[in-house]
Amino acid sequence: MSKNEKAVISLHENQEADSKIEAIKNLIFGDNIQAYNSEFESLKQDILDKKKVLEDLIDEVSSELRKSIDDVSTDVNIRITDLEKSLEGKIENLETKSVDKDLLGKLLIDLGKKVSNK
Repeated sequence: MSKNEKAVISLHENQEADSKIEAIKNLIFGDNIQAYNSEFESLKQDILDKKKVLEDLIDEVSSELRKSIDDVSTDVNIRITDLEKSLEGKIENLETKSVDKDLLGKLLIDLGKKVSNK
């Protein structure tokens, strides 16, 4: 029975502490405590709403950046391919011109031999 009495006593002590806290809140904030609580809840909800909007904007910007990076990457790859093709064409032209010089030299030598033989 002493355990039950202690529980009742501690319960009354908690109620006394709670009522003292309520009395102190009423002294500090007065009768407007409910209005303050309502304001704080309103502000909290407003902050949460704005946080959600900002998170959505961050996600949107992130996806747009990924898309832009992919577009730039594709464009760079296309340009690199075009440059490789252009270089290959120019290298072939240089090789052709080198062959032409060799061929021209041989033709001139042959022409010279033919002229000297006649």
